[in-house]
Amino acid sequence: MITRCVMSYTIDFRRKVISVRKAEGLTIRETAKQFRIGKASSVRWLKRPEPKNSTPRKRKLDKNALAKDVEQYPDAYQKKRAERFGVCKKTIWQSLKKLGLTYKKNSIPSKNQRKRQAGTSAKKTTV
Repeated sequence: MITRCVMSYTIDFRRKVISVRKAEGLTIRETAKQFRIGKASSVRWLKRPEPKNSTPRKRKLDKNALAKDVEQYPDAYQKKRAERFGVCKKTIWQSLKKLGLTYKKNSIPSKNQRKRQAGTSAKKTTV
């Protein structure tokens, strides 16, 4: 699998490429070869030398709300969290990983488990 490393050239470099092309009367292909850049980049820079402003992606899941949910429901399954937030389980898993929270079984039983254990132990003693 080939991965691309996306790098942005400085505005000064872009303007230099455009000015050298005009001053020397080079074609787009010659200019690209001289500066070791892609032809498409030089064409794009002729139209717009400044890079486009990028806007941050809007996320479906608020990480602060997820952290509060983990505090409130520490033993909840990721499937239930996903249903509460309206996202898929993978989104919950990735967000928990980014927050540095991992799922570890609690060695201390929760209230529900203690009630069940207390109920089952009471039945055993009466038999």
